[in-house]
Amino acid sequence: MAKSFFVYIFSSKPQGTLYIGVTSNVVRRIYEHRTGKAEGFTNQHDVKALVYIEPHTSAEAVITREKQLKKWKRSWKINLIERDNPFWDELYDAIT
Repeated sequence: MAKSFFVYIFSSKPQGTLYIGVTSNVVRRIYEHRTGKAEGFTNQHDVKALVYIEPHTSAEAVITREKQLKKWKRSWKINLIERDNPFWDELYDAIT
């Protein structure tokens, strides 16, 4: 079975503070953010709702995509989220 990699976006609230990250173990990483075990920005800004996730087949591809998204204008990121998740639903339960 091929290893999967994910780029994800967390939000503090609909159209609130955004955080973009990558992982190869999405359930573990998102659990860490949601429970405060991942120190740093997400804890400081209460950014705990998974609102966007995108799978990739290689570490190189997911890192390239993360860098691309981090350079985007905020409005583009919001449009990306709302394209797949117009109500800013918490997606954690859907992936576990």
